[in-house]
Amino acid sequence: MSNNNIKSLKRGGRFVNNHSGRRIRRTLLDFLLWKIGAYNLLDNKIDVPLNFSFPRVNETFYSDKPWALWLGHSSFLIKNQNIRILTDPIWNEMCSPFSFIGPKRKHTPPIEIAQIHKIDYVLISHDHYDHLDKKTVLELYKRFPNIKWIVPLGIKKWFKKLKIFNVYELDWWENYEDDDVSIFATPAQHYSGRSVFDGNKTLWCSFVCVFKKNQKKLYFTGDTGYNDIYFKSIGEKFLSMDLSLIPIGAYIPRKFMSPVHIDPEDAIKIHKDINSKFSIGMHYRTFRLSDENMLLPPYELYLNLIKEDLDLKEFVAIDPGSYVNW
Repeated sequence: MSNNNIKSLKRGGRFVNNHSGRRIRRTLLDFLLWKIGAYNLLDNKIDVPLNFSFPRVNETFYSDKPWALWLGHSSFLIKNQNIRILTDPIWNEMCSPFSFIGPKRKHTPPIEIAQIHKIDYVLISHDHYDHLDKKTVLELYKRFPNIKWIVPLGIKKWFKKLKIFNVYELDWWENYEDDDVSIFATPAQHYSGRSVFDGNKTLWCSFVCVFKKNQKKLYFTGDTGYNDIYFKSIGEKFLSMDLSLIPIGAYIPRKFMSPVHIDPEDAIKIHKDINSKFSIGMHYRTFRLSDENMLLPPYELYLNLIKEDLDLKEFVAIDPGSYVNW
């Protein structure tokens, strides 16, 4: 049975993860148990070799062909023909509700907003502080007032408070469409909230962008745990992806993180489920949100690609500031 028409589900005014079979939302108790070490006992320790770096593909970069620039974390600048898309942009030094405490950025953004000449669309996957950053949103809006902001259900109200109105709110499987692109909100297994009291009041999603002129397909996973029903249904509807942006970090301790953050092994499952021709790892190296060595995600990705006998050019880990064609 096709799941392409399954919409999000709300209970008691809060969104829930249907088809997950387990509790997804991480509570304050979960965080406390993590911090006292209750979840850490089950993780096998994997040491990253001192000389390891993910194998580089020495291919010529062509600026006139479709390209992706990794800005760090889940932020990418994507170009296809004359269309430019930003994903979950964050230029801030910290991802936190507070200006004085929280995860700090581990590397400088490779380019500044002032160096960008054009943005047509911004995709926001959910409202967590490392994916929806107020300072960045206001700076982008000031420089590019005509941006089309594509967001999940419930987040338009947040933009309205900032007097930003060019916002298109989507449920799963709904799409925004114009002459250039069709952007679908697709399922993801995660949760939302910017305070202790608003948990799951807004939706979370992944996105598929279909570019009309050359029919290129871009998949942006956002934040997610693994769910075979969700991702196989995306692969079933769209058949394949030309470029997929898939998280590979923030997964240890796995028992705590796995409902909401995939590890490299599950990232490869998503890569296969959606029939991705080319995938780039994200959601690591920028903010320390979990317990793993920040160089472990690309190493585990490398090990699992070898284990699955996949071409290392098919799913890559790149440095922030790297451009790749797709």
